[in-house]
Amino acid sequence: MFVLTPEQLFAFALSGVIVALVLEYFPKVADWYNALADNIQRLIVLGSGLVVVLGAFGLTCLEIIALPWVCTWPGLYDATLAYVAFIVASQSAYLVLPKPDRS
Repeated sequence: MFVLTPEQLFAFALSGVIVALVLEYFPKVADWYNALADNIQRLIVLGSGLVVVLGAFGLTCLEIIALPWVCTWPGLYDATLAYVAFIVASQSAYLVLPKPDRS
């Protein structure tokens, strides 16, 4: 059973877009990020998504924030859906947004 609301999925997707924007447009971060190999760049995006989603899941388990997830397998499944939303949104933003001129 899915307990994530569309608004919550949107929040994780929006965080994926924000990560893509920061890595592409924030001056010092973008310079550092673009100097890395492509595989390392992909791992950084995947890792940042894990930090966001598992951080939210962990904070929910500790009852610090309120999400409808519980510390069960179905809750972890919902967290996985949120992670997929993060990745899809970040990659879509990366592909669609114009690339800054680096010259």
